Amino acid sequence: MTTAAQQHAQRNRATLFVEDGRLITTQAFPGDQFIMRILAPKCAAAARPGSFVHVSCGGALPMRRPLSIMRAADDWIEVLYKVVGEGLHLLAGKRVGDSISLLGPIGEPFRPSRERPNCLLIGGGVGIPPMVFLAESLQSDAWNPLAILGSEIPFPFERQESRISTPWAGDDVSSTMPLLESWGIPARLTSLAGFSGCFRGYVTDLADKWLQGLGETDRKKTQIFACGPTPMLKAVAALATTYDLPCQVSLEEFMACAVGGCAGCTVEITTPEGPAMKRVCVDGPVFDSSTVVWQ
Repeated sequence: MTTAAQQHAQRNRATLFVEDGRLITTQAFPGDQFIMRILAPKCAAAARPGSFVHVSCGGALPMRRPLSIMRAADDWIEVLYKVVGEGLHLLAGKRVGDSISLLGPIGEPFRPSRERPNCLLIGGGVGIPPMVFLAESLQSDAWNPLAILGSEIPFPFERQESRISTPWAGDDVSSTMPLLESWGIPARLTSLAGFSGCFRGYVTDLADKWLQGLGETDRKKTQIFACGPTPMLKAVAALATTYDLPCQVSLEEFMACAVGGCAGCTVEITTPEGPAMKRVCVDGPVFDSSTVVWQ
């Protein structure tokens, strides 16, 4: 009899690739942050908001590094990362034209419900990329996305004064991400670092302000999506519980194989059959926040 794990592996065989990508562009931002655009047609075609790639950083390091996909077009993907450790230091040294080995796209994506068109997207730090990817996928009259992005170091983009009105945030909270602004998606930035135009506080503080202003009808049409450090996700999950809203979170865990073999990235999840250890790489990284056993 085929096990659930085998069924899961078979389901992803047609959309998981080992691909030799080529670096098209690289942008450096303060705080040792980089955005790379990589020519990778197979990964790009199969990528979904919430999925990630396992990247080979250099020949001297056998272990790959998991990086969330921030954007995907016909033949390229973009990843955003902050240099932490030897592997990402090597990756940051890549030059345009260099080859980069990718394994991916990996993971279960976000799944917005069409019954709830009001989508609140919350991203913190290196959890911003999946929110950008999700926002781009929600560009139609069927959806009403709102993004709240937070960082305690300089943002990996040049902040811009938004022309999209968000009176609930306050007149002094006006900074946005230029890419989201160009798509017509309202977004506001938060930080405790005192950046001009940003809300001084946590992403959940600003999200709470927006949710407080929703009427019952709009609240019933709202869902939350989030990616970021675990304490932030735990706070987002609590906020969703307070307002009785469905919430999907993309968890961050250390990974070795990233294809479910080593089980080194397991987290405890509540299932109808009881508690279970699920692998973030292939069973996630996206989970219903109400099922996560927060430590």
